[in-house]
Amino acid sequence: MMEGSGALQLVLSGDPALYAVVRLSLVVSLSAVAVAALIGMPLGGLIALTRFPGRAGVIVLLNAFMGLPPVVVGLAVFLLLSRSGPLGAWGLLFTPTAMVMAQAVLITPIIAALTRQSVEDLWSEYRDELNAMGVGPFQRLLTLLYDARIALVTVLLAGFGRAAAEVGAVMIVGGNINGFTRVMTTAIALETSKGDLPLAMGLGLILIIIVFAMNASAWGLRLYAERRIG
Repeated sequence: MMEGSGALQLVLSGDPALYAVVRLSLVVSLSAVAVAALIGMPLGGLIALTRFPGRAGVIVLLNAFMGLPPVVVGLAVFLLLSRSGPLGAWGLLFTPTAMVMAQAVLITPIIAALTRQSVEDLWSEYRDELNAMGVGPFQRLLTLLYDARIALVTVLLAGFGRAAAEVGAVMIVGGNINGFTRVMTTAIALETSKGDLPLAMGLGLILIIIVFAMNASAWGLRLYAERRIG
């Protein structure tokens, strides 16, 4: 009970250390979602609209990658960015950029796989009309992505939820450095192990509020779009 009141007091008092962690968490996760969307949405749309040998295997692989173990992704990115790795000269290890890279690797398959399903469903519905109008491949992809925009908001939220809740990968590549690479999930794990439950609970409360707020916004956007269409 005392921990709960202490957590609420930290949140309401605008504790600078707490909100610095929150800001970095949002920057890292939203950046990762943006990178993953730029890669995953066109990739998912292309797979949905293109027929090629081995397509079924690619879809199975893409779906399997949705469940990539975070610590394995973190290890792979760590090896890539370490001094002896191919990108070691960039000096990105234990920086927010490395954390964005790890989260983007994790959520790109999620966004690509869900986009593929959404676009493929629309393609089945509008194939005849688009073919009759002579719409080219690139314009066809843009048209279907635009038409699926409401569903794709949910896809992006799924990606954000996975990124915001990530601990293992960002801990490995970010190092959980106070004031530099510490995000909400790694801070919660650390503060819980140290016994600082009010701070851990305060961060957990903020994380839950952020996720609920984003989902509520997406739900409101969907209702608004459905009313406009109706």
